[in-house]
Amino acid sequence: MSNAPLMPKATAVWLVENTSLTFDQIADFCKLHPLEVKGIADGEVAAGIKGHDPITSGQLTREEIAKGEGNTDYRLNLAVSKVRLPEPKKQRGPRYTPLSRRQDRPNAILWLVRNHPELKDAQIMRLVGTTKTTLQAIRERTHWNSAALAPMDPVTLGLCSQLDLDLEVNRAAKDRPAQADDHGATLVPAEITTAPRAPVTQQEVFGSTPAPQREQEEEIDLDSVFGKLKGLKTED
Repeated sequence: MSNAPLMPKATAVWLVENTSLTFDQIADFCKLHPLEVKGIADGEVAAGIKGHDPITSGQLTREEIAKGEGNTDYRLNLAVSKVRLPEPKKQRGPRYTPLSRRQDRPNAILWLVRNHPELKDAQIMRLVGTTKTTLQAIRERTHWNSAALAPMDPVTLGLCSQLDLDLEVNRAAKDRPAQADDHGATLVPAEITTAPRAPVTQQEVFGSTPAPQREQEEEIDLDSVFGKLKGLKTED
């Protein structure tokens, strides 16, 4: 069906009804069998199909049809569209997992949950081709085979490629906000530890100014002291 016009049977119906081209020419242009084109002319094939004008749709020109009507050996050429349409993007469906590897899928899910907790459920489901129910059961350790599960790399198992895994991990890292507290206590920069320190004062050590000496606050009465001493000697 390469280089065939759109709706070949409808185009053949229109050419049979509106041109004097031979059955072989119409069959060659529409990529049909000559007997099928003859059946269209006899009304035995394509009954009820409305003819499609290839000139209006830009698939054939009037000059090309005139050349074919003038020469029965001439083969019609499909007109090249001047408008270049972009190729449709292929929609990625759910990842197909071979039957021989489906039993390893829970082990791969367990590996991803333990080694890449930043991955979202949708990302894990894309990588391994699992369901939300199975993923949730493995996370909560309620899977029917939880006791026998062993974490295994999905790349080694062939469930996904290393490029796909790295892509999903990088996406999860970008979506996750950076938190400084996640890394715990960090070392003090060298600029702070090696900086010269000011001399330590007595106030910084003890927290306050030393109390003034009692001898400076109270004046000592020497006469009263010696008077008491003389009184002691007299009693003796």
